[in-house]
Amino acid sequence: MINRELLRTKVVQTLYSYHKGNAATHLMAEKELFHNIERTYDLYFQLLQLSVEITNYAAARIENNRNKLRPSHEDLNPNPRFINNRFVKQLTENVQFNEYLTKQKLSWVNYPEIIKGLYDEISENEFYSNYMSAPVSDYAADKDIWRKIYKKIVLESEDVDNAIEEQSIYWVDDVEVVLSFVIKTIKRFEDENGARQPLLPMFKDKEDEEFAQKLLIGTLKNGENYREFIDKNTRNWDLDRIAFMDILIMQVALSEIMDFPTIPVNVTLNEYIEIAKKYSTDKSGTFINGVLDKIVSELKAENKLIKVKTFSDKK
Repeated sequence: MINRELLRTKVVQTLYSYHKGNAATHLMAEKELFHNIERTYDLYFQLLQLSVEITNYAAARIENNRNKLRPSHEDLNPNPRFINNRFVKQLTENVQFNEYLTKQKLSWVNYPEIIKGLYDEISENEFYSNYMSAPVSDYAADKDIWRKIYKKIVLESEDVDNAIEEQSIYWVDDVEVVLSFVIKTIKRFEDENGARQPLLPMFKDKEDEEFAQKLLIGTLKNGENYREFIDKNTRNWDLDRIAFMDILIMQVALSEIMDFPTIPVNVTLNEYIEIAKKYSTDKSGTFINGVLDKIVSELKAENKLIKVKTFSDKK
């Protein structure tokens, strides 16, 4: 689930914490990295859980309306399509989902107003009205309504963002990408899989897990060497005045360039330029691109840079 784009960001975040004194040793930094990654995986389940919580709220609201002193015809004869959503029912029964929530003690119990607010916003939306009034209800429509809810309502909710920030500092910057994984998960659900529907794993494969570890350790071990490269190619700049985050991002980028021969240089440069745009100054992307381009040219001229062409590179 946690792709390399996010893994690169997690490595940069962990190294920033390390250099600011929050991790005293390389081993502690490595533990911090994987704790950070695990918390992002928690967020995946926490966001999936919203669909269950909102549905439970809707069901409780219908029951409360039925029990009014003077219920209306609509109170006594509600449209149950939303609360009978088969995707949500399947997720509610999912073995992996329930085991993980129990183990990690994840819950929205402290945020009832957010659940209520999300349901109110959903029920006022046109796509909800279309779903509720459709002549036929099927499994595909039950999945589609929740993809729309996550994309058009949860993603745009400031209240959800604030609640997530309260629960974990690790989640602040992850919401958008993790929501994309939630939407991907919904799309992959199959009715016939029942409670055994597989959810996304933390890592796509062992190679991605090793990528994160190797990138972190490589930067820690060779960071000073990479800083010398940076110093040499920024002689017209006062190194003390260059943003610390810029230097750190370039060190991580150089670690990837040097230690991962199958990753094309342009892929690496593009990834860290995007990280710089998000985590450093407005001009950092252009600056980092220029410095790294000089270093790469130097390494190539001195035959110190080895890149293995993959099948996709040769096309």
